[in-house]
Amino acid sequence: MSNLQFDPQVSRQIESVYTTPDVVEQRRVVRTALALRPGDRVLDVGVGPGLLAAEMAAEVGPDGRVCGIDISDSMLAIASTRAKVPDGPEVELELGSADRIPHGAESFDVVVSTQVFEYLDDVPGALNEIRRVLRPAGRVILLDTDWDSIVWRSSDDARMARVMTAFEEHLEDPHLPRTLGDALDKAGFTVTHRQVVPMLNVGYDARTYSAGLIDIVEAFVPGRAKVTEQEATAWATDLRNLAASYFFSLNRYLFVASAL
Repeated sequence: MSNLQFDPQVSRQIESVYTTPDVVEQRRVVRTALALRPGDRVLDVGVGPGLLAAEMAAEVGPDGRVCGIDISDSMLAIASTRAKVPDGPEVELELGSADRIPHGAESFDVVVSTQVFEYLDDVPGALNEIRRVLRPAGRVILLDTDWDSIVWRSSDDARMARVMTAFEEHLEDPHLPRTLGDALDKAGFTVTHRQVVPMLNVGYDARTYSAGLIDIVEAFVPGRAKVTEQEATAWATDLRNLAASYFFSLNRYLFVASAL
C-alpha cells in the first residue's frame, strides 16, 4: 500500500477536492460507463468520502444495493454522512481492502473502483477478489491515473520535476493504466471499453482539482527525493501566484471489463 496516510486531515482534504467541478464531471463519466439499472447490486472499492456511492444508490433505487469498503476509518466516517439516500437503499459501509473484500462470492452485479488500484501492491490479487464477488457476466469499472501525463506550468521546471518525483512515492504504480488491460485479461476479464478522462485547469482557481492537489502534495513531499520543506512551500506558492497564467492538465483512464 501507499505511504499516504488517509488520516482525518487528509480525508477532509480529499473530500474537498472530490466536490470540485472537475471531479463531479469525472463521476458523471464513471456513472455513464456504469450504466446502472434499478435493482443492481454494486460494490464501491475504496468508497472514500461516499460521493459516488450516494449517486449510485439514487440510480439503483430502493430495490438495489450499494456497498462501500475502505481501508480508512476517517473516510468511512465521512461517507457515513451520505449513506442515507432519498429513493435509494442506505449505503452499506465497512472496513475492507481490494485484496480482502468482506463479502461473499457472486454478491454483486457491478464493482467500481476509482483512484485505488494505483495504490495497491498486489493488483492481480485484488482483481481475483473482485472476480470472486462478481456474479457471472458481472462488470468491473476501474479508473486510475498515469502520472506521466501531467502537464503543470511552473516558473522552475527542475523543481517541479523533483516535487512530482517525490509525490509519486505515495503510489505503488504511478503508471498503472499502461498495464491494467493486460492485468484484467490475465485475471479472466474481457475489457469492453477504454476511455481517457482528462482534467484541465486554466487560470488558478481554489475550487479546482489541481488547486486542492497542491495542498496534498505540499504536505507529503518534504523529506522525499531530497525535497525540503522550504522547497515544497516555494513550489506551492509559485503555482498559486501564477494567477491567469496557471495551467494544469492530467489524464485518467477508465476501463470497463466483464467477468467471463
